[in-house]
Amino acid sequence: MAHSHSHAPADANARRLSLAFGVTAVFMLIEVAGGLFSGSLALLADAGHMLTDAAALLFALLAVHFARQPPSAKRTFGWLRLTTLAAFVNALALVFITVLIVWEAFQRFSHPQPVAGATMMVIAIAGLLANVLAFWLLHRGSEEKNLNVRAAALHVLGDLLGSVGAIIAALIILFTNWTPIDPILSVLVSLLVLRSAWRLLKESVNELLEGAPASLDIGALKRHLHRAIPEVRDVHHVHVWLVGEKPLMTLHVQVIPPHDHDKLLGDIQHFLMHHYAIEHVTIQMEYQACNGPDCHLGETQPDPHHSHHH
Repeated sequence: MAHSHSHAPADANARRLSLAFGVTAVFMLIEVAGGLFSGSLALLADAGHMLTDAAALLFALLAVHFARQPPSAKRTFGWLRLTTLAAFVNALALVFITVLIVWEAFQRFSHPQPVAGATMMVIAIAGLLANVLAFWLLHRGSEEKNLNVRAAALHVLGDLLGSVGAIIAALIILFTNWTPIDPILSVLVSLLVLRSAWRLLKESVNELLEGAPASLDIGALKRHLHRAIPEVRDVHHVHVWLVGEKPLMTLHVQVIPPHDHDKLLGDIQHFLMHHYAIEHVTIQMEYQACNGPDCHLGETQPDPHHSHHH
């Protein structure tokens, strides 16, 4: 079976995600209590990130679980796309929380609040340690390049920066009693997190809209295939999309009628697997030249004035 190797990384990811979820959820509650008790927005900002973290990790766990479900007659790809949906929801949640914290920070500039620096300091350090632990657990899982584990690790990285920010704010408040540093740092942390969220949003939306992988140049792939396999004259109707980060492809190939049809088909499949890591490909071989408006998709766009029927 070609796909039997994928369970070990999935199990390892699930274990890492479970541990990171436990650590994050517990410390989120501690930070919420600490933020309310000390009056620190930076701690609440961090707790806000931790809340989306906990949700991110929970989504990611569910996604790993659903990705293991076998395909069925109704869902021929199984539940793989659910992992992308989870990453998309995570990114939206991050954007929403960030906007809330920035709004609250601006309120605080006009109405400064007292902040208990010592309490804030203790909880911020504990939060930092929790985030370092969670990030370490997740980062060991990212060699599989799973969008979900990466999404969760991004959340935790944002948190880690949040905890560092809260510690700096606590130190400044303890030594100078200058409380505006608290909302200032909460805004800075929020902007850093917003940047990661935006990238994640773009990637997950591209996958949900059946976009080609960002790293793939279809024009170059066509030329490469044409050069590598002499029988291939033309490549057209190329469609590439991602399901749960696995690239899938369909293409039409105009070929010189081969002596051995199956060998040529095998050569093309091997080329796509070896050079582009595309395992799942549907190839239609044709002996006649393609003539139609989308025969040369991705190479030169037809002139819009000529493509309409007058």
